[in-house]
This record gives sequence, structure tokens and C-alpha cells, in this order.
Amino acid sequence: MKNLFLKLSILCLPSFIFAHGVSESDKVEMVQGGLSDFFILGAKHMITGYDHILFLIGVIFFLSRLADIAKFITAFTIGHSITLIFATFYEINANYYLIDAVIAFSVIYKGFENLDGFNKWLSINVPNKVFMVFIFGLIHGFGLSTRLQQIDLGHHQLVYKILSFNAGVEIGQITALVIAFPILLLLRKKLSNISIVTNWMLIIAGSFLLVFQLNGYYSAKAITDKLEIQHLHETHLEKNTEDDTQHHEEEHQHNHNDNDNDDHHHNH
Repeated sequence: MKNLFLKLSILCLPSFIFAHGVSESDKVEMVQGGLSDFFILGAKHMITGYDHILFLIGVIFFLSRLADIAKFITAFTIGHSITLIFATFYEINANYYLIDAVIAFSVIYKGFENLDGFNKWLSINVPNKVFMVFIFGLIHGFGLSTRLQQIDLGHHQLVYKILSFNAGVEIGQITALVIAFPILLLLRKKLSNISIVTNWMLIIAGSFLLVFQLNGYYSAKAITDKLEIQHLHETHLEKNTEDDTQHHEEEHQHNHNDNDNDDHHHNH
């Protein structure tokens, strides 16, 4: 079982680490894109959004009744739709590395919850599951918004572009669930310890994503700080050069005046 767990982790984690984003080609194409293009982009972004898919797998892992699945997925959908639509429309933004780090934490949280970690290791009751899915839905939606805001949306049909993207996200989400749910049902029937393996994989994958996003944040911050220091240094050099030039000009003018005065006294 340990070997199976290790092999599955090695196979899956590289794909999870390189989480989704908006490619440069998408940014260029979407400038002139229609509503259908935003719909397709939303669906593609959700289907390739490994962090979102991992979280959804954790949400539905122990669910078997469609009514329960609908309840949890509705809570997640309402949450991410709220922040996706309003944050994008009002241009509320944040560092996407940090937002994606919180999304990675949501994957860890779900795996921990599914392993009954709150009772086993923390000796506390599990927080309301539907409410926590809604809260994490808000975070996931904000992450989607930060990605969408990387595109020059303009003001023409802005609301319709956002709604089209959101609709695409919902279709992508449904597609992922339609694929994942039967597989989970089959695995739960065939493998007795699949719940332990899968949810530990969620924790490990979420941890790798968390480290990856935090490393991206601090690396980008270090580059930004370095550029700012370089800019300040260049500005300081330019100012010193200007001061030196001005000083030399003043000194030259002063010497010129002294020479004129000497000539005047000599002639006198």
C-alpha cells in the first residue's frame, strides 16, 4: 500500500504543482474576444485548474447521494460566483500567489477533514462542512477573479464578459464532477484503503502547491525589491551626476568671474 501511495504521489504531484494561469496567448486573443470566447476560457480554466479540482474531489469524496452533492456544490458555486463577479467588476485585486496559496490550503484542509483530523488529532468538533465549503468557495472565486483581471477586459459588455466566464467555469466544474464522481465511486468499491491514500494525497499535493505559491510570491517580491533598489540607485547616480555637472558649471562660472575681476584690477 505504501508503494502504491508513493507511486501515485510521484505521478500526480508534478501536474498539480504547475497550477493553472492565463497564458499570454489567451490575454492577447481575449482583447478582441466575444462572449463565447470568455465562456470557453472559463470552462478551460476550471477544467485545467488542478487546485479547484483537488478541492472538489475532497468535497465529494464521501458523498454518494445526489442531494448531498448538490448541496455542497451549490454552496461552493454561490461562494465562488460572488467573489468572481463582484471582485472583477469592481476591480478588487490581490497578489494571485497569495490567493492561490490560500486555495492550496483549502485542499490541505479538505484532506485533513476527510481523515477526521479534527477529532483524531485536535480533539475538536469539525466546523460546519457546508459553511466551510462556502467560505473556501469565496476564496476560489477570488482566485479566478485575479486571473480574469490579468486580461484587458475594457468596459464594453464588461458584465456580460464576466458572466460568460463564470458560466464557463460552472460548465467546467460540472464536467470535472461528472468525470471524477464515477471514478471515486468505483475506487471506493474496489480498494478498501482508498480513502486514506486519496486524502493523504490531497494533503501532500496541497502542501506542495502551498510551498510552490509562497515561493513564487517571495521570488517575485525579491525581484521587485531588487528592481526598486536598482531604480533608486540609478536615480541617485543621475542626481549625483546632475549635481556634479551643476557644481562644475558654477565653479567654472566662478573662475571666469575671478579672471574677469583680475583683468579689471590689472587694467586699472
